This record gives sequence, structure tokens and C-alpha cells, in this order.
Amino acid sequence: MWKHLAANAFTVFTVALVALAIAVAWAQNEYRREGPLEAAICLGVGGGRTMLDVSRDLAEQGAISSDTIFRVGADYQRKSGQLKAGKYLIEPGMAMDDIVALITTSAPPSCGFDVNFRIGISRIEVDVREMDPATGRFETRANYLPASQEPPEAYHEALDDVGLRLRVTLAEGVTSWQVVEGLKLVGFLSGEAGAVPAEGSLAPDSYQVTEGAGRGELIARMEQAQATILAAAWIARAEGLPLASPEDVLILASIIEKETAVAEERRTISQVFINRLEQRIRLQTDPTVIYGITKGQGTLGHGLRRSELDRKTPWNTYQIDGLPETPIANPGRAAIEAAVNPDGSDYIFFVADGSGGHAFAATLSEHNANVAKWRAIEAERSDN
Repeated sequence: MWKHLAANAFTVFTVALVALAIAVAWAQNEYRREGPLEAAICLGVGGGRTMLDVSRDLAEQGAISSDTIFRVGADYQRKSGQLKAGKYLIEPGMAMDDIVALITTSAPPSCGFDVNFRIGISRIEVDVREMDPATGRFETRANYLPASQEPPEAYHEALDDVGLRLRVTLAEGVTSWQVVEGLKLVGFLSGEAGAVPAEGSLAPDSYQVTEGAGRGELIARMEQAQATILAAAWIARAEGLPLASPEDVLILASIIEKETAVAEERRTISQVFINRLEQRIRLQTDPTVIYGITKGQGTLGHGLRRSELDRKTPWNTYQIDGLPETPIANPGRAAIEAAVNPDGSDYIFFVADGSGGHAFAATLSEHNANVAKWRAIEAERSDN
């Protein structure tokens, strides 16, 4: 009898073990297989939330088949305590295993708001965008000018969003004074910007920041970035350039930056100025005259007058030989690289061609013909 009972118990135990193994295998497969989500969603993981909260949220939105399996799988992988606050894009069919990996890594949030404070040459504006999970693209929610407008509701909504990304972007060719004045308007930064940095010392780029980051610390990042770019360009410079130092490179790059917005022209314009320096011809570039008047504090607001062209300043290259004494703006990486790598042409003149670019010439007669064409275009436009 006891043998019979023991045999039955062993059978039941064996069946239970087999059933348990089957259940575990099924749960593992369920944890790793394609999920039930049909349309992408944004999952918010706020500070203080637990894996229990997240699993229930995912189950309610139809992203997972079982919140229990989701939690058990996360526990088994020892990731339950590794939740990272943020807002994450959950793709259709995403497996539980992949969702857990996404929300427990240090990758930046892939969903939510993006607020970009852009400091440009002529104006400062703020773009407020939000990720549309259906398209995976950021859609503009608001755009405003902080110098003259109050932040819209979308801006305040963004600052409360767990997936918020904040950026400060400098346009190529902004002056250091413009940067400092612009940073004063950035409401999500803290502290003083300090004195205006040396002209040309800030790298135009898009800088991701955190709310409450210091203005001074951000400027230091911009300075370090520009120093790194300039040092690399100086090492890689072409041989025989009439540029005595990295500072000369920065000065020339700032002029190139202000002279053209056409990427393909930068190296040619660089060569024009290199040729002029080598032939001891004055650079005669209008942006240097303007800087001598404004000192980089805003735009001129009118066309250059003859009296301004004739006024001698340390930057007026119609009146001085060689390069001006300092950069006239903060040049971007491409302009700096163009300054040390001109294209080898023999041009020494250029003038606008009416298309947004320039017509180049190696001789004065060619240049005069190009100028005549440009004046005819101007006259035609004024008649219309």
C-alpha cells in the first residue's frame, strides 16, 4: 500500500514538474515573442514609478499580453530596480523583453517634447515640438520670440513632461554678444552668463542641456568645443598659408562665415582671401566694416554708406592691410575647415550673382563684367 501511495505521489510530482516546466517555457516565450501592440505609443516613466506601475500602464494600453509576466521577467533579469525616468516610444509588436531593456537603459528618452532655444543672427526664437508616436516624427506645437512674446501654453506643458529634451542652438555667424544676450532670455537655465567671451571663441552647434543648468557652464562647453575644432583644423591646415596662428584661422573663418551661406563656396571664398593676403591686396569685405561699426552688438539696420566705408577701424578691411584684429563672429566648423583648406583657385574677386551665391573672377575686367551683371539684376528687381 505504501509503495502504491509513493508511486502515485511520485507520478503527481513528476506531472507537476512537467507542467511547471511547460508553464515556464510558455512564459519565457511570451516574454520574448512579438507583442500585441498595433499602433505606437509614448510611455511615460516618471520619477518614483515602479515596475508594477509601468506594467499596468502597458497592459491598459494593449502593449503587453500580461503585466504579471512582464514583472516576473524584469525581476528575473534583475532590472526591476533599474527604471530610468523618461518618455519612450513603444513600437508596434515590441516584445516585453525589448520594452524592459528600453526603459532600464541610460539611452535618452525617445518620445516626448523637444524645446529648442535658437540664437540666430537676426532674431531669437523658441521651437516647441512633440513626438507623434504614429509617425515617429517631431511635430511643432508652438514657436515664439522670447524677446517680445510670453511663452505659450505648449512651452509650460513641455517643461512638465517627463520626456522633455532641452537644447540651446547657436547659428553659424552669431557674435559672442548676441549669444550672451540670448542666454539671458533662456528661462530654463540658471546663473549669470558672465562677461562677453572673446569673439569667435564659441562653437555654433546644438547643445543639449538639463533644466536649471548654469549659463556660465554652457558657455564654457561652447568655448571648449570651439577650441577643439580649431586645434584640429590648425594641425590639418594646408602648407604655405599666410596664416601665422590659430587665431588668424579663426579671424579668416569668421569672414568666410559672414560672406556666404552657400556651403560649396566656402573653400573658394577662402582662397580669394588667401590670394589677396599673399598678393598684399586689401581684403575689402563689407562684413568687417559692419563689425567695426556695431562691435557685434546687433545688426547694422541699413546699407553701408560711403562715410562708413571710409571710416578707419581695426576691422575695416577697406582701410587696413591684412586681417582685422579679431574675428567678427563665431564661425562654424565648416568655415574653419575651409579657412585652412582653400580650393586652390586663382580668383581674387567675387560679387553676388543674384542666386544667393557669388560670381568669381581672377582679373579686374572679369570682375567688372560680373559687377555689371549684378547691377543689372538689382535694377530689374527694383523696377519690379
